Amino acid sequence: MTEPTTVRRVPGMFRPLRVLDAYCCIGGAAHGYRRLGWHVTGVDIQAQPDYCGDVFHQGDAVEFIRAHGHEFDFIHTSPPCQGEGAPTKGTNARRNAAIGRTYPRLITPTRAALEATGRPYVIENVAGSEVRKDLRLCGEMFGLAVLMHRYFELGGWTAPQPIHPAHRGRVRGWRHGEYHEGPYVAAYGKGGGKATTEEIRAAKGIDWSTDHLRLREALPPAYTEWIGRAYLTACTPALGVAA
Repeated sequence: MTEPTTVRRVPGMFRPLRVLDAYCCIGGAAHGYRRLGWHVTGVDIQAQPDYCGDVFHQGDAVEFIRAHGHEFDFIHTSPPCQGEGAPTKGTNARRNAAIGRTYPRLITPTRAALEATGRPYVIENVAGSEVRKDLRLCGEMFGLAVLMHRYFELGGWTAPQPIHPAHRGRVRGWRHGEYHEGPYVAAYGKGGGKATTEEIRAAKGIDWSTDHLRLREALPPAYTEWIGRAYLTACTPALGVAA
C-alpha cells in the first residue's frame, strides 16, 4: 500500500504535528495544542519568559512566518486585537486620534504571509476584526468561568460551527453604576469587579503564569485543543486514518 503523501501532517503516526504559534504571548493557544501531543514553536515581538510551548523565538511574527512558516505542519496566529475591536474603531476613535494613540493592524499582512506558506492555518481575533468568521468559540462551550468570544478564520481546511450554549447568567462586576453577580468573571482591565490574577488563572485553565496583563490576553487552552481536534477530524477522511 502506498504511503499517503500528506501523512506527515497526522500526529501520533510517526511524529507529532509541528505547530507554529505566532503572536504567542504566554502560550494559552500553545497549551491547547500541546494537550494533543503536538510540538509547538512560539514567536512574539516581546520576550515571553512564561511561554509554555516547546520552543520560543523573539521577533516579528509576520517575518518569521514568511521565512519559516513552510517548515511547520499547522500555523496558529493571534494578531494583536487592540486595533481591531469595536471600541477602538468607534467609541474611542476620536479620543485615540486626539492623543496620537495608534495600534498595529496586522491581520491583512499575517493572512498574506500565511497563504504564501501553503500550510493550513488559523487566524484568531475579536468580533470587530477583519478575520473571516468561520468559527466562534465561547468559554461556555467548555464549561469555563469566562465567556471571551473569539472568532477564527480557517485557511486550507474547514470545520463546522459548534453549538453555542445559552449563557448561564451575567459577567460579574459593575455596569453603569450597578453591581451584578454572575457565573463568569471579567478577564479584562482592572477595578470595577474585574477578575483577579487567580480568578483568571482558574477561569481560563492557565496555571503557569501570574502575569495579570498577559493572562487577560491569553486564549483559554480549551479553545485550541478543540480546534486541533477539529483539524484532525477534517484531515481524517482524506487520509483514511483514525484521529
